[in-house]
Amino acid sequence: MWQEQNNELRAKFEFSDFSEAFAFMTQVALLAEQMNHHPWWANVYNKVEIALTTHDAGNIVTEKDRKLASAIDKIYAKYQK
Repeated sequence: MWQEQNNELRAKFEFSDFSEAFAFMTQVALLAEQMNHHPWWANVYNKVEIALTTHDAGNIVTEKDRKLASAIDKIYAKYQK
């Protein structure tokens, strides 16, 4: 699901509706705050796009990004039926 391109890890997620997408984003926001690693993201209705890069390492993909991506995947898995 995650693809590395242009020094970013990127993924797109789709949900059944806006409420589900927003709930996912809320869970990711709480996790990101806990990890002190905040993603770039965009949301339109039931779609969420996330990009991860480590700014303090020179805007490259680091283990910090990979750990957050893995944790995001676990959150997303809960929405798959």
